[in-house]
Amino acid sequence: MMSVRGLARLAKSRGRWVYSSLESAPLLLELPSHFRNPLQSSPQVVLGCRVIYAWASNAFSTARQQADLRSSSAVEKQVDPFSVVADELSILADRLRSLVVADVPELASAAEYFFKLGVEGKRFRPTVLLLMATALDLPIQRQTSETAVNALSTELRTRQQCIAEITEMIHVASLLHDDVLDDADTRRGIGSLNYVMGNKLAVLAGNFLLSRAFLALASLKNTEVASLLAKVVDHLVTGEIMQMTTTSDQRCSMEYYMEKTYCKTASLISNSCKAVALLAGQSAEVSNLAFEYGKNLGLAFQLIDDVLDFTGTSTSLGKGSLSDIRHGIVTAPILFATEEFPELRVIVNQGFEKSSNVDRALEYLSMSSGIQRTRELAAKHASLASAAIDALPENEDEVVQRSRRALVELTHTVITRTK
Repeated sequence: MMSVRGLARLAKSRGRWVYSSLESAPLLLELPSHFRNPLQSSPQVVLGCRVIYAWASNAFSTARQQADLRSSSAVEKQVDPFSVVADELSILADRLRSLVVADVPELASAAEYFFKLGVEGKRFRPTVLLLMATALDLPIQRQTSETAVNALSTELRTRQQCIAEITEMIHVASLLHDDVLDDADTRRGIGSLNYVMGNKLAVLAGNFLLSRAFLALASLKNTEVASLLAKVVDHLVTGEIMQMTTTSDQRCSMEYYMEKTYCKTASLISNSCKAVALLAGQSAEVSNLAFEYGKNLGLAFQLIDDVLDFTGTSTSLGKGSLSDIRHGIVTAPILFATEEFPELRVIVNQGFEKSSNVDRALEYLSMSSGIQRTRELAAKHASLASAAIDALPENEDEVVQRSRRALVELTHTVITRTK
């Protein structure tokens, strides 16, 4: 098992977002300073690598074999992460529906659009946060009676549930805004809100969800946690601007892509995981391990999203396939392909407004190892997320161990999913 001290030593390395060759050892590297959490005392690390998986369905079995993401304790007994917190998720879903109620009927319909029964999605982020809350149920010195400790534990869980609700509202708000920017027409297998109700109402509904999220955040009366989640919104906006305004070099830069991916996807889950730890009064080391788990899980999640945009179907994804490239968004598979076929860079810089450019890019991608390399990069980040859980202080409590196994299992689920 990796120790906290060992992971801290790794975090001291200096570097940038890059990936190593298959023949060389993987590199542990930190986030650029302007993307680092201001409350984080130690540098944030990220692992870069090459990828070695196959282009089509065979890649899944290879990924499953080569990415050993389970800790020694997790091998003993697999758990379904979502079933572990299913009852709590149901309560949280009801509470979310009550939080987004609005007096104006049109706004109410828009705000609750993706919180209605049947279209909530899997609630991936709340699942992670509820599991993390239990996984961090570590002994904390308190000069109080057992009755008082039990009362404090109940109050703490309620506050940590609140973080899960806040995170989901921020996430859905970002989806609503993204769909407007991307002119999307589907989301979660149904018509996107902007397609059904128009762009203006979709934008306002997103703003409304953000306002409700920050009202809930203010109720926690914790300035450190509030600063963390406020920074998330800063990152979401920064990431979107990075995606919209790129130079020729930036469009073909893996470093730039990883910075953007952290802002748009990984910042929310990483900072929320850290917020859960901070509310529990955990040490800086433990809080940073929670952050590391969320960051690397988020990066792995997005990298697989990039793969599925090329290999998935519209039905399985709940949105159009080839969505990114048709909107001119260059993702990891194409970036890796440009390294093997430099002539593809000319097409990337021309943009993908012409369908012929999309077709040519897909031809180069099919001849390259871009999909394979992206899968392996995702697997390496998932492995680093698993290592963060292994590095948590030991705890023999069965409930804590089960939640930790579930968090490790999630890292595997993320890189083997098909939708």
